[in-house]
Amino acid sequence: MNKLGKLLYKELLLESRQQYSFYGLLLYIGTTLFVLFMAIDQPAAATWNGLFWVNLLFICINAVAKSFLQESRGRMLYFYTLTHATDFLLAKLLFNSLLMLLMSSISLLLFTLLLGNPMLQAAPFIGLVLLGGISLSLVFSFLAAIAAKAQQNAAIMAILGFPIIIPQLVLLMRLSSATFSPLLSVSWTSVALLVALDTLIVLMSVILFPFLWKD
Repeated sequence: MNKLGKLLYKELLLESRQQYSFYGLLLYIGTTLFVLFMAIDQPAAATWNGLFWVNLLFICINAVAKSFLQESRGRMLYFYTLTHATDFLLAKLLFNSLLMLLMSSISLLLFTLLLGNPMLQAAPFIGLVLLGGISLSLVFSFLAAIAAKAQQNAAIMAILGFPIIIPQLVLLMRLSSATFSPLLSVSWTSVALLVALDTLIVLMSVILFPFLWKD
């Protein structure tokens, strides 16, 4: 836990020193939502829901992809001499999850301010947004780790990520669509399935990343 805490502090310190990345994400969110506001103003609930998750997907790609791709080979070799692969990976996953929790909250706030608030069950939707942000960050963190070892080929993220992320997005949109109707309720079985998928991704990452770490 001590090593994990130090590695997480390292990620926070690097992010604070590279504030252009954080403000770039904020600019991306604000610009995208302003364009949507100018184009469609107050969309229907189903459209609002779809736009929100698509927007969150691209936010996650921009926020998480750099986590491993920005690490040079020399820096990775330096970390290899200092810590274990599992500690390094878990610190990355935790930091990216925290970052996506923040970005998801900001995105939801701006969506409701600019595009209206069609939610009839706000609390379950907010919970799904936070859980969805974590889910997306875990998937793309794992894919970024693989892409970073493949000559930093970001295209691999798109190739590998498409069959993984689409079922997750469909599940998130179906779950969240129930919060826009007074007659429907969120399926907790599906929520448990989503949590199980997140757990599976973490386990796969912990098992496979040490082999990439030794490369």
